[in-house]
Amino acid sequence: MRILPSLYTRRRITNAVGLSISVLAMLFGLFWLCWILLTLLVHGLPSLTPAVFTQMTPPPGNAGGLLNAIAGSVLMTVFGILIGTPIGILAGTYLAEFGQRGWMAPVTRFINDVLLSAPSIVIGLFVYEVYVIRVKHFSGWAGAFALAILVIPVVIRTTENMLKLVPSTLREAAAALGAPQWKVINFITLRAARAGIITGVLLAVARISGETAPLLFTALNNQFWSKDLNQPMANLPVVIFQFAMSPYDDWQNLAWAGALLITASVLTLNIVARVLFRQSATTH
Repeated sequence: MRILPSLYTRRRITNAVGLSISVLAMLFGLFWLCWILLTLLVHGLPSLTPAVFTQMTPPPGNAGGLLNAIAGSVLMTVFGILIGTPIGILAGTYLAEFGQRGWMAPVTRFINDVLLSAPSIVIGLFVYEVYVIRVKHFSGWAGAFALAILVIPVVIRTTENMLKLVPSTLREAAAALGAPQWKVINFITLRAARAGIITGVLLAVARISGETAPLLFTALNNQFWSKDLNQPMANLPVVIFQFAMSPYDDWQNLAWAGALLITASVLTLNIVARVLFRQSATTH
């Protein structure tokens, strides 16, 4: 089929215009991203001293660090992952392996999509209403529960997608050897999708590590060292929020250091997740 010269020229022009707009949009986004990262490095690196990792959050006008906030964030993130990951993996396995028929799987996917796009402050208000008000105090457990709710939809989506990438021939081969379905899922499909599922967990960690709004309504803050999850607990996002809004220079410097720490952690986790996902895709 012969293409008329005028039609060919019009297609070339349309392609060039679309490509130019796409490149300009990419450069526009990269400009702001690089500006944010450069600002964090300029203000955060001078404040990132050993005291940040060895001293507690100080009162105004005193030297100090972010040790209690770092420890609190790590504790709540770990427990949030421990609570949310099994639920997400089990639900994602159900959707991928048993959710071809019936009404429950479509409803679950719809609710999961809603949770994925829901503002995190809504999750914080929900946990505040159903837990904090009942126990009559803020606590690290409340923060961990809020983070776990944010973890679940990310892990569900990733687990389902990774299990769907596993070839059906593997399931059929195991079934032909007489293996029951629960053994096929445990020893074939989940092992084949292991790298992808781990990627989803790492992405969930990256998402919750910088969440501030849920923790304002659940864990609140604590200026002292505390490992008791049943009491208000310091955490980096809330400390950064409070210190950045303060008029004190030393607090603002610590806020910049904390923001750089969170950004570097999230960037590292995302890079690791991308590498694992690429290896998983190459394997399949």
